[in-house]
Amino acid sequence: MTLNTFYILISIRTREGFERIGKYNLGNNRKTATAIFRLLKGSPDVDPQTMLTMELEETVNGLPLNLQMLGCTLEELSYNTKIIVKEKFKHLNLKERR
Repeated sequence: MTLNTFYILISIRTREGFERIGKYNLGNNRKTATAIFRLLKGSPDVDPQTMLTMELEETVNGLPLNLQMLGCTLEELSYNTKIIVKEKFKHLNLKERR
């Protein structure tokens, strides 16, 4: 049985379109991944002015499936990165204590 894995992808707009510049592995738990993504700042409305995006992606049988997307500012991206690292740190440390 293949486990699904959840990621947050970071992309920046270029002349050719969006270019992926980062990827966070959130693990295999849908509830945890979704809870972390809900803590992030940004707008679900991605328009031609959006320069940075963050996407919640699930791999299903090795194939990517985009679940949610946020457009964000540089300040929101900075905040979101802090939240992702903090929440992942808590999850990994609590997991080891069980």
